[in-house]
Amino acid sequence: MPAVQVIRSEWTKIRSVASTVWTLSLAVVVTVALGTLICALSSRQFANMPARERFSFDPTAVSFAGMTLGQLAMIVFGVLVVSTEYSTGMIRASLAAVPRRGTFLFCKVAVAAALALAVGMVTSFAAFFLGQAVLGSHRAAIGDPGVLRAVFGGGLYMTLIAMFSMGVATMLRSPMLSLGILMPFFFLISNILGNVDATKKVGRFLPDQAGSRIMRVVPRVADDTPYGPWGGLGIMALWVVAALAGGYLLLRRRDAQ
Repeated sequence: MPAVQVIRSEWTKIRSVASTVWTLSLAVVVTVALGTLICALSSRQFANMPARERFSFDPTAVSFAGMTLGQLAMIVFGVLVVSTEYSTGMIRASLAAVPRRGTFLFCKVAVAAALALAVGMVTSFAAFFLGQAVLGSHRAAIGDPGVLRAVFGGGLYMTLIAMFSMGVATMLRSPMLSLGILMPFFFLISNILGNVDATKKVGRFLPDQAGSRIMRVVPRVADDTPYGPWGGLGIMALWVVAALAGGYLLLRRRDAQ
């Protein structure tokens, strides 16, 4: 089957599953709503912040405060795109129609990534503009140095989260197992490793810790991170490549189940 037909088939699969549509909608709502709320609270409490916090206050990054929960919805989306076929048994028909497994996986990832990128960009720009609107005099402008990069980076970050989840789901096949590993990893383990002094140097190279740096404009006080915003996103991209490569290798070697 030509790649164009495979892409059309994958698009039909994704848009016909209600759970993927609802998951992407939830990613937008949660990220924008929580970011706007945090911006409103930050604006009210700015005068009471310690001088150290006011000095490193990053209005752009604050508008992305909802990304912590929004990325969980993107994880679910990435897992569902892959594992739904395994849980329903459709994977046998899909691989019978597209025996070239590299083509099958590439087209699936390409369609899902394009959709995640569109949703991620809309979410990132909406979170920024609504967040800055409620920050008042503490807001940043889209034309300020580094701000446009951070906003675009927010959309790219959400896309890479979804792609990484797709790679992991391809390796594990089970939606419950994939979510059981990814959710605690991003929501709990990564935050612990990135904030405990003994493990900070390791935690900063995890995909979300490195990738989220793209959304910061004002450096934290005494920040000794050995890479910049684009370097962090590059590290995250390497994690994505590794996850997808692992998924491809296992997909080639295993029978459809």
